[in-house]
Amino acid sequence: MGDLLSRLRFNAGTGHIWLDEHRMLLLHTRALAELRKELLDSLGVNRARGLLIRMGFASGQRDGELAVKERLNGMPCDKAFMLGPQLHSIEGAVQVEMLQMELDLKTKHFYGEFIWTNSWECEAHVADFGYGDDPQCWQQIGYASGYTSAFVGRLIVFKETECRSMGDSHCRIIGQAAEGWHDDEYIDYFRPQRIGERLIDFNIGLEHLRAVQPRRDYDNKLVGVSPGFRAAFELLKRAAPSAITVLLLGETGVGKEVFARWLHDNGPRSGGPFIAVNCAAIPADLIEAELFGVEKGAYTGAHMARAGRFERAHNGTLFLDEAGDLPLATQVKLLRVLQTGEIERLGAEAPIKLNVRIVAATNVDLQAAMTAGKFRSDLFYRLNTFPITIPPLRERTADIAPLVQRFVEKYCDLYGKKLRGLTDRAMRDVLGQPWPGNIRELENAIERAVLLAPEGGAIEAAHLWSSGAPSTTEQQLDASGQVATPRDGTLDGLCDQVLGQHIDMASFEQRLMQIAMQRSKGNLSQAARLLGITRPQLAYRLKKEGLPAS
Repeated sequence: MGDLLSRLRFNAGTGHIWLDEHRMLLLHTRALAELRKELLDSLGVNRARGLLIRMGFASGQRDGELAVKERLNGMPCDKAFMLGPQLHSIEGAVQVEMLQMELDLKTKHFYGEFIWTNSWECEAHVADFGYGDDPQCWQQIGYASGYTSAFVGRLIVFKETECRSMGDSHCRIIGQAAEGWHDDEYIDYFRPQRIGERLIDFNIGLEHLRAVQPRRDYDNKLVGVSPGFRAAFELLKRAAPSAITVLLLGETGVGKEVFARWLHDNGPRSGGPFIAVNCAAIPADLIEAELFGVEKGAYTGAHMARAGRFERAHNGTLFLDEAGDLPLATQVKLLRVLQTGEIERLGAEAPIKLNVRIVAATNVDLQAAMTAGKFRSDLFYRLNTFPITIPPLRERTADIAPLVQRFVEKYCDLYGKKLRGLTDRAMRDVLGQPWPGNIRELENAIERAVLLAPEGGAIEAAHLWSSGAPSTTEQQLDASGQVATPRDGTLDGLCDQVLGQHIDMASFEQRLMQIAMQRSKGNLSQAARLLGITRPQLAYRLKKEGLPAS
C-alpha cells in the first residue's frame, strides 16, 4: 500500500493531484451525492443508473491501466490486480475485501466475489432516499467492471447481490465475463452507446453546444484556434488570391513553410510548382548559382547549363526561407528580379522573363539587420509589402492540444499504431513547456512518443522527453496517508542529486551540452540559448571537449 500511495502526488502550487499519469480531483462526497440526486430526479432511475455506471467504468479503466503497467513491469498478476481494490480504498470510495477470485490472462477468464464496506454511494443514497429493494452502488459497480475489463482485456461485468441500501450488513459483488450473465438488459448499461442514445433522446442542447464552440480555421495542414494564429491566418487568406509579395516573420519552427505552402495551394498559381530554398543552408559562393542558374562554362566546373530555383518556380511560387541571411551581393540581384521580373543566369548574355510569386521568410530582425548594414533597406521595403507575423507556440498555447492531436494521428498512421492519445499528466507537461523550437520541436517530441508508447496504450510523460520529464515540486502521501515532505526542485536540490551520484563536473558539463544540442537538433544558436551562453562560447566548449558542433 505504501508504494501505491507514493504514486499519489499533490502540487499545491499548480492545483494538481496526480495518480501516476492521470489527474485526480478531491471532492466532497456531499457534492457528488447532490449530483447523483439531481440525475435521479431529472433523468429517472434507469437513465441515471446508466450514466453513473459508465462514469465509474471510465474511472476504473484509468486505474486498470496503472495495474496493467505494473504487471508488465514484473509485478505478479494477482498482486497487480489487487491494486484496483487498494486504489478504490485510497480514493475514498469503499473498503474492499476479496472472498474468491479466478484469474487467467491467457484465456481471459475471470470470476470474482468481493465484500464492500463503508460505501459512500450507499451512504449518500440512504441519506437522500432511505432504504429500498434494489442495490444502489452504481458508480462503484461501473468502476469495478471498468477496472477488471482493462486488466483482463475483455468486458467483465459486476453485479451487486447484497447492498447496505437494502438493509444488508454489507455490499457483496460478483464479477464475470459479460456473456456469462445472460442478461442483455443489464449489460446494456455498460455499452458506450447507451449514454449517447439517452443524451440524444433527452435533447440537452447538442446543437447549441456546437454553435458556441470556437471554429478552427485551418485546412488539412494548418492547425490553430488561438487569437494569434487566427489573426495571422486571416492575413494569409487575404493575400492568397493576389500576386503580392508576402514576408513571413517568426521564430524558427513556427511553421513559416507550411504557411507559404498554404498560400500557394490556395492562390491562382496552385497549378504551378512550389519551390522552397533555405538561403542559410547554401554556401555564399553558391547561392547565386542556386537561385539564378548558370550557363555552361560560366566558371570552372560548370560543365553544363543549369536552371536555378527562380526558373524552376516559373508560373508558381518561390519560397525564400531564411532570406535575412542572404549575402549583400545576392540581395542586390534579388532586388533587381523583384523590380523587373527578370533573372540572368551566371555567364548568360540575355535576361529571362519569369512569372514567379515571391514568398520570403526570416527569423532575423530585419530592422536591426538594416541598422547594422547587413540587409539592404530597399530590398526590405520590397519584401515587406505584406508582412505576416506568426506568433511562437508559447504565445498560442490554445493551439497545442489540436496540434498534438494532429501529430498523434499523423504518426500513428505512419507507423501503423493505435494509441489512445496522451495521458492527463503528459498533456499537462506538453502545455507547460516553452517549446523554444516551436511546432517543429513539438512534432519531433510527439513522433518520438508515438514510437515509444505501447500498442493500444496511451502516451505517457516519460515517452515525450529524451532526458526525463520536466521537474515539478510535488508532495506525496506516505504509508500512513500523511502528506510527505516535498521533493526539492530547487537548484540546490539538483546539485545535491549530482553530488550524491558522484558525477564529476566535466562529465556533467559535457552531457549538458550534448542534451542541449540534441534538443535543438544541432542548431548551435538555439542550444546556446538553452544553456544561457553565447554561440561562440558554446562552439569553443564543444571544440575543447571534442564534441560535434552540429
